[in-house]
Amino acid sequence: MTERLVIIGNGMAPGRMLEHLLEAAPDRYQVTIFNAEPRVNYDRIMLSPVLSGEKGYEEIIIHGDGWYIKHGITLYKGHRIVAIDRAAKTVTSDHGVTEPYDKLVIATGSVPFIIPVPGNDMAGVLSYRDLDDVNAMLLAAQSRAKAVVIGGGLLGLEAAAGLQSRGMDVTVLHVMSTLMERQLDPAAGYLLQKAVEARGIKVITKANTKAIVGNGHVEGVELADGTIIAANLVVMAVGIRPNAAIARDAGIETNRGIVVDHGMSTSDPDVMALGECAEVGGQVYGLVAPLYEMARVAASHLAGEEGASFVHSDTPTKLKVTGIDLYSLGDFADGDDREEIVLRDAAAGIYKRLVLKDNRLIGTVLYGETGDGAWFNDLKKKQTDISEMRDTLIFGQAYQGGSPLDPMAAVAALADDAEICGCNGVCKGKITGTITSKGLTSLDDVRAHTKASASCGSCTGLVEQLMSLTLGDSYNPTAVQPMCKCTDFGHDDVRRLIKAKGLKTIPEVMQELQWKTSCGCAKCRPALNYYLVCDWPDQYADDYQSRFINERVHANIQKDGTYSVVPRMWGGVTNANELRAIADVVDKFEIPLVKVTGGQRIDMLGIRKEDLPAVWSDLGKAGFVSGHAYAKGLRTVKTCVGSDWCRFGTQDSTGLGIRIEKFMWGSWTPAKLKMAVSGCPRNCAEATCKDVGVICVDSGFEIHFAGAAGLDIKGTEVLGLVKSEDEALEVIIALTQMYREQGRYLERIYKWAKRVGVAEIKRQILDDADKRTAYYDRFVFSQKFAQVDPWSERVSGKDKHEFRPMASVGFAEAAE
Repeated sequence: MTERLVIIGNGMAPGRMLEHLLEAAPDRYQVTIFNAEPRVNYDRIMLSPVLSGEKGYEEIIIHGDGWYIKHGITLYKGHRIVAIDRAAKTVTSDHGVTEPYDKLVIATGSVPFIIPVPGNDMAGVLSYRDLDDVNAMLLAAQSRAKAVVIGGGLLGLEAAAGLQSRGMDVTVLHVMSTLMERQLDPAAGYLLQKAVEARGIKVITKANTKAIVGNGHVEGVELADGTIIAANLVVMAVGIRPNAAIARDAGIETNRGIVVDHGMSTSDPDVMALGECAEVGGQVYGLVAPLYEMARVAASHLAGEEGASFVHSDTPTKLKVTGIDLYSLGDFADGDDREEIVLRDAAAGIYKRLVLKDNRLIGTVLYGETGDGAWFNDLKKKQTDISEMRDTLIFGQAYQGGSPLDPMAAVAALADDAEICGCNGVCKGKITGTITSKGLTSLDDVRAHTKASASCGSCTGLVEQLMSLTLGDSYNPTAVQPMCKCTDFGHDDVRRLIKAKGLKTIPEVMQELQWKTSCGCAKCRPALNYYLVCDWPDQYADDYQSRFINERVHANIQKDGTYSVVPRMWGGVTNANELRAIADVVDKFEIPLVKVTGGQRIDMLGIRKEDLPAVWSDLGKAGFVSGHAYAKGLRTVKTCVGSDWCRFGTQDSTGLGIRIEKFMWGSWTPAKLKMAVSGCPRNCAEATCKDVGVICVDSGFEIHFAGAAGLDIKGTEVLGLVKSEDEALEVIIALTQMYREQGRYLERIYKWAKRVGVAEIKRQILDDADKRTAYYDRFVFSQKFAQVDPWSERVSGKDKHEFRPMASVGFAEAAE
């Protein structure tokens, strides 16, 4: 009989536990997860690259929605558990959901320590623990103002580097005399401070914070010596505490964390705990490697394998700041029974220190050159006697034969049980064995099958060396990533071949490009459909079945199975008749919620699928067309009131926005496209975070593009200044068409711009008039076929089967 497994928390540790459990006992449990965050499982180790702009949120997702669906897991997003009833064996969320359990796993993580000083709850004071914190910092960073980071440890320095890369003036305050004093000795701490300051970040050590000052919003940080550091943003990164409150309230034994045995069981045999909230052997952990070991042990016990036991091991510390290489492991404190070997190269910025006890390595600090970290870790784990290699030990593995080895030979010389990926505990033998047995050829394949290099990524170089060693010349790290498993071609090659071969249907593409499946998959079919619509607008008929549900029914599906409808309002402008029509529709169809969107539109939520054509019919009679709020296409052009009404307006921003929207509506693009026109540099329409934006100035129209304000937050790039509305329209249309023709399906314009290069886009759109005109003309041609209102088509009966309710089937009673 299937048991009920409930998990409180959806971080990296419970995610890894489920991977192990699904592999060992895939059918044993019906799994329900309550996640306080309103999202899926993501890699918290990678928050720093998200903050710095090196990665986007989508790139750090570990388990997407499809993974939970595939494994039949119920995930409650944004549900915080407020009570555990151990007698009834139930948990209850803050939304009132109560779920019974047979086995309960608590994985509530940790909470940031907020230093108890006046003003610590003021607006503008943030912690640094999750994606919401990162998004708040990214919003604050748009001001390009001053930030203070309190805490010069691992998280604090990563936060400081990320904010500085986003344009903020950053100061780090650290109460101790050197940075990262728990992981580094004073010499390495000194070098680290020099490197941080060389990036333009101010560092103040021995800085004791007295108060956060400001009037409603933070304005600065006051130190104990009376110094005030000006700041518009304060980030506290001074440590974490296990989040054990829910267990404590339920009467489960707690100390610093939730007390567990070496099998991860709490004082209640039906309740387990793991991750940062757990305390095992009197210790709590914050690094990912021991958390993943907890996950392995917990999964083994849940699967009925009682022998697994958590064993403490030292975990290396690495800083995730581009351009700063440091590695720290073990015990490097001074002592009479210890010896040390030190290497300093001031010119190269290299410092290495090895701490020995009884001819065994017990501690390592590497700064500037960290390639031998895995080898030193292996020597420490195995307690290898280093007597015979003592004279050359500090120079690393490559020198143990008396002369330097080729780096590949050094990797080849590693034992099969040498740990390569510290985060996930993956050894060399597992990586090379899996590459051979499963025929892996790409880094993504190795990450998927072994988890090596899948967390912080610092071992990627070693993993690639192992791939090269195992695969030889057949390994090409620069190889194009295929669109999906149905083909070996990447998006760019598929687009090129569609044009070169004149391919005009999906079956034709699949046949001529030798697709590996009969009819493609959910990844390639929508992409092919878009590429064909874009390349052959007058010949290709849009394939209804190759679109996602929202685009098939021209409305956005909601979590309860109803839909939302957003009619188009040109430039965000409406009138009394349109508003009355919307009100009549709301009343007639008993629509439960009407909401004004951030894009200056009105959203009606809770409409039954079978009612959609009738809703559209009534809206169409009032002159509305689809707002394409569901589409990979133009959604909105947001405007301010401009020179017609505003005292500061320099141009007619509303009129230009309406003109752009009426010109471009109906066009399909690789991903959604949002625009805005602001009538002056005060930027009331928020044009500088849109896919395409216009800032009106006295001398004309400043064209912006490649911004983002969703999961990723990014200011726009300035394309250039034009003098007239006609020029502005031509440049925007040409830019959009270039993106339509070169963008990969689902690739937002800011990612496309980063890949192609802003300079190249400027060259083609601003500097090359002939190319600009050609792009413009192709867009105008495609619009002849695109500007058909899909709502009106469905009202007329197109795809009417999509909106019929399922039939009620009755069965006659069987005769006695």
